Amino acid sequence: MRDLSKGEDKSDKVRLMADLLRSGATLTDLSCPVCASPLFRLKSGELWCAQCQKKVVVVREEEEAREIETLSALSQAESTLLMKIWEINERLRVEDNLDEIERLSAAMSILLENLERIRRIGKMRK
Repeated sequence: MRDLSKGEDKSDKVRLMADLLRSGATLTDLSCPVCASPLFRLKSGELWCAQCQKKVVVVREEEEAREIETLSALSQAESTLLMKIWEINERLRVEDNLDEIERLSAAMSILLENLERIRRIGKMRK
């Protein structure tokens, strides 16, 4: 694609936009946050600014807020699980009753599995 930043006139910009349409891109109702030119959706699904000659990524504030809330909830859950693991570990240190040791060990195992899951989810979201 041609570079429009090198002093090309308005008809060249219009010609480039027409070329995008002929190649299968669709005009969207969105505009470029840098130059306010209309954005095109390419066949690949990417948004493209014909004037800036760059891909544009749109992030909605609501989505960002939801993602931050999710990461915060995961972090809080991780902290809670770590605290419970620590508490059970302290109880296991002093416990002599084999039945109670078995019960605490089973609870510890479940907590550790959940901690691993939360950390895996957190890594996938970052």
